[in-house]
Amino acid sequence: MEQKEFGLNDVVEMKKAHPCGTNRWKIIRLGMDIRIKCEGCEHSVLIPRRDFSRKMKKILVKHEE
Repeated sequence: MEQKEFGLNDVVEMKKAHPCGTNRWKIIRLGMDIRIKCEGCEHSVLIPRRDFSRKMKKILVKHEE
């Protein structure tokens, strides 16, 4: 399985869409768990890193520092 490189403030697409209808999520916290925020309704979810890596489809916008 390929290792996906993601960072803080990246916008990612998950395999399943959020119930609000959007599929764009912004990474707002990194650590053992990853907190992502829905770009549509601003709802945030805390997911274990292992599950996040499995459920993430692709990086849409890479954050520039």
